Amino acid sequence: MINPFSKTFTATEHAVFDFLSQVKFFERLKHGEMARFLPTIHNRKYQKDEVVFFRNDPSQALYIVRRGAIRLTVDIKESFETILEVGKGGAFGENSLLENTKRIYTAIVDSEEAELMVIPHFSVQEIFEAHPKIKAKMMTSLSEFYNQNNQKLFKSYQNSFGFFNLAQMFDHEQ
Repeated sequence: MINPFSKTFTATEHAVFDFLSQVKFFERLKHGEMARFLPTIHNRKYQKDEVVFFRNDPSQALYIVRRGAIRLTVDIKESFETILEVGKGGAFGENSLLENTKRIYTAIVDSEEAELMVIPHFSVQEIFEAHPKIKAKMMTSLSEFYNQNNQKLFKSYQNSFGFFNLAQMFDHEQ
């Protein structure tokens, strides 16, 4: 039975919910929970080779790719090495879900143009403070994301025959 007092959403809002439900950090949220983010989303367009953010910048927003491709890179000496290509429905800048973090990679537009949904860090934190269940669901998704990345890192290390020092990752004095 439909609750006559429940909020109804427009077709446009449903389209956004359908899109967000495919994004890792929003996959557990119900439409009513996703709706909390709607007023905070800024749609931005970027051009090829435009830098979205640099490594070590403050983590001020979560980005979701609506169209185009973003290259995530790490700087090694004077060059950049691509660690991941993010396309439609992919999110990056995920550490903005945490407090007081800096970017760990540089994000550069790889396609001719990219359209991104930008959700500011302060908006995310306000939603988290007011809605602990939303925070719990998104933090679970973030934990799974980081766990998958750790598994990939360890597998990469095993396949590289130890050409880098994995123990540095766990060094607490860095």
